[in-house]
Amino acid sequence: MDAGGTQTRWALVDGVGAIMAEGFVAGISANQMASAAGVAAVRTVLAELAAQVRAAGIPSFVCAGLTGFDGASAAPALLLAEALGINPAVVTVRSDIDIAYLASFAPGEGYLVYAGTGSIAAWIDEEGRLHRAGGRGVTLDDGGGGFWIAREAMRHIWRREDEQPGAWEQSPLARAVFDHVGGSDWAYSRQFIYGQDRGAIGRLALAVAQAADSDPVARAILEQAGQELARIALALVGRYGARPIAVSGRAATLHPAIVQAMRAALPAELSLQQISGPAHHAAARIALHSHA
Repeated sequence: MDAGGTQTRWALVDGVGAIMAEGFVAGISANQMASAAGVAAVRTVLAELAAQVRAAGIPSFVCAGLTGFDGASAAPALLLAEALGINPAVVTVRSDIDIAYLASFAPGEGYLVYAGTGSIAAWIDEEGRLHRAGGRGVTLDDGGGGFWIAREAMRHIWRREDEQPGAWEQSPLARAVFDHVGGSDWAYSRQFIYGQDRGAIGRLALAVAQAADSDPVARAILEQAGQELARIALALVGRYGARPIAVSGRAATLHPAIVQAMRAALPAELSLQQISGPAHHAAARIALHSHA
């Protein structure tokens, strides 16, 4: 299972690692479990997930990646085991970044840059310790992630409207963004930005990518996103030395300009690969191999 703020995806694999079934439900996170209302919401989502999973088969072992999980609480594993009707002893919960890293590298091998709603660079060393750069949250930073892309687009559009009301009609970026949020009046943008969770806002990055081939401003935002992702990778290179770099996450796949700009911002001697394998597939195979 790969649980994020936008969506929770699951996969069931057989004894040789082949995908038997997969699906998705609403997003959940470790932060939700800090309150009674949050736990109630998590239980509802897990009940739907369990119904999907159990229709395909009862898992022998479970590995779940959970956004914001720091390893200090047993509650996520207990909640997941309760929903699935299995022994908590066969459920392992890890950070979603741990899962994404292990889908890309063996411990110590390289650096992962993950760009989803937010962004983070990670290195798990040979002793299993996680070292990170970025991942501070969308209010503070998370440059290059989906929320950041959406915010930059909105900022540009409304600053331009301050200077020249109606300019949006000539902007492919603004037209795509306003189509996504429901209209060109400020009330639509205000409700979109201030009335939703960060995952929903991050999906506006899809509209920015849609406009990138016809609007130089949209393309520049995506190129800057790639530069932001390179920056956090280089922070780890500076601390721990040169290693191969991988980039994954849905935001990194929005448009080729993102990874192209990231590559251009990295020294030529550092290899960069884009990982496209879904994290929930990796989590299911980690569960399999951990108990083989």
